[in-house]
Amino acid sequence: MSTATLTSLAILKVHMDAGRDYLDYLRPFVLQVLFDERLGRISDEHVANLIRQHFGLVIPSRTIQVVLRRLARRGVLTRSHGVYIPKDISDPGIHANRADAVRQIKATIAGLIEYAQSVARVKLDVDEATNAICSFLSHFDISCLRAYLRNTTIPNVSDSHGKAATLVSKYVMHIRDHALDVFENFMVVVQGHMLANALLCPDLKTPATYRGVMFYLDTPLLVHALGLEGQGKRDAIMELIRLLETLGGSVATFSHLRDELDRVLHGAADHINDVQYGRGGIVMEARRNGTTRSDLLLLAATADDELDKIGLQVFRTPEYAAKFQIDETAFEDVLDDEVSYYNDRARAFDVNSVRSIYALRRGKPARFIERCNAILVTSNSGFARAAWHYGRTEEMSKDVSSVISDFSVANLAWLKAPLGASSLPVAEVMAFCYAAARSSRGLIDKFLREIDKLHAAGRVSEREHRLLRSSQWVYDDLMDLTLGDERALTEESVLEALERVTDEIRAEQAAELSAKERAHSVTQRKLWESDVEVRKLRDALYWRCVRKAKLTTVLALGTVGALVAVGGFAQSPQIGYWLVKIVGSRAVEAGSHLHLVVSTLSLLFGVGVMSLYRRIYVPLLRWFTTREELLDDAELRRRLETRSVDRRPPK
Repeated sequence: MSTATLTSLAILKVHMDAGRDYLDYLRPFVLQVLFDERLGRISDEHVANLIRQHFGLVIPSRTIQVVLRRLARRGVLTRSHGVYIPKDISDPGIHANRADAVRQIKATIAGLIEYAQSVARVKLDVDEATNAICSFLSHFDISCLRAYLRNTTIPNVSDSHGKAATLVSKYVMHIRDHALDVFENFMVVVQGHMLANALLCPDLKTPATYRGVMFYLDTPLLVHALGLEGQGKRDAIMELIRLLETLGGSVATFSHLRDELDRVLHGAADHINDVQYGRGGIVMEARRNGTTRSDLLLLAATADDELDKIGLQVFRTPEYAAKFQIDETAFEDVLDDEVSYYNDRARAFDVNSVRSIYALRRGKPARFIERCNAILVTSNSGFARAAWHYGRTEEMSKDVSSVISDFSVANLAWLKAPLGASSLPVAEVMAFCYAAARSSRGLIDKFLREIDKLHAAGRVSEREHRLLRSSQWVYDDLMDLTLGDERALTEESVLEALERVTDEIRAEQAAELSAKERAHSVTQRKLWESDVEVRKLRDALYWRCVRKAKLTTVLALGTVGALVAVGGFAQSPQIGYWLVKIVGSRAVEAGSHLHLVVSTLSLLFGVGVMSLYRRIYVPLLRWFTTREELLDDAELRRRLETRSVDRRPPK
């Protein structure tokens, strides 16, 4: 695979920074292929094929059709018998923007190749490294909505065992700590991909808020919110909660999921010291952090208070209603095809969650998430797929599934205000990376079987056997050696892991990190924290621009409205006489003219208050944000030191 796809995603991100409409992100690409090819007659399918050939993006022809219609309305194209004929098309300048993007992409790919060779002992060429990054990006897609014709704009890539995604995940964590400039380049591509997800659905431009929508979090996301599976996952779900609330949505959970959380915490506490069976995400993270059984039991007892601090409400699970009841047996069959459950109670909780969403929607169909009333958010993609497949035949859920993945919600919410949630993509990427870099249950099970065989054969001592079973370093080394592929786990790799962890223990006992390394680590951490603060400051500036644009628009419309009202009342001679006395003849005259103009526009074009509001608000917001974008990082850090920015999101 060429680097064209990654370069195009980077260019998309540049268009986002310019504050354009989401379909306007695609317009320069369409114009560029029309300019380069000098075509006489074109169709949406033909343009879609050209964009794939030139830019490596797979865009549905239905989306291309919307862009072509826009260009026709602007006089760039003419439509005749179902095809479009280009007029005078000028060069949109995509190729001029490519140079910087290509440089960034090449640096990122070169860094991955070097990292794979030095750390993972994997030799990659440029095409293989590019394919690995595309494989990583393909995990960040939007699914479970009928309107999305594909799950991703990236051409199909092969990564059957997930090794490429794991390698890139470890590389991303490495550059986040040691090469922030490369990390920023990588995040440009990720955000470009998230923007490209909008192009999969030409009717995505729905209401700008989630007002009236209740997002119910599944149990694994409650675990993430409590920080029980690492800081990365906690940051991601907290950023998502903050954005959903900023956009007017509400976040809660069901009482039966709160009960399941209690069972999960007690189960983890019971197995935290059990090497044989304690292998879940909570247990493994607790061992890394030194969390004890008592700590987990205390958290189980105070979980309600912790959820309340986060802002998560616990609502009683809806009662069974025959009118809105699902076929639980049929849904369980679909679930079994998508999810491997370790116990029946987990399946029962999931079925109850889906049933509850159907009960809350009360048979009312919704085309968009913004109109669905209630939806369950989960980190289990198999669960989301099962609910989607089951609901395709139901009128109420055929457009918007009862269950959707947390990343799909995050991506859709971020698309509504990308300049006001710049930390969300970073949090989502880091959460995925941390998860991908952790050993899976299947890999750990096979590893334990292998070390038991080696111990029985006398190839490892009793002490080494205990070390291999209990050391957290071993599981990290396993991912370096196998990249998560169980087939790569052999006796030789187990013995190599033993040698590496033994060397690490000796090195730790011999000396601590050198002063230079510690200083470097501290410096990188400070740089990272500073970068996070700058991102938050940019978000705050964006939301301040939103408030200023709203206030200015309301004031402008209020002034115009007052003048129009004056002009309307002035039509009456008696009232007009007193209005002249009160506000003056010029104000009455101006009001009369405005009243005539507004009446004419409303009669001819149906222009209403909300239409005028949007026509004023959108350009104002773009102007305010453009002014703020002129600030460089130095000025942002100066403002950060003086704390001169109000960080409140708009109401």
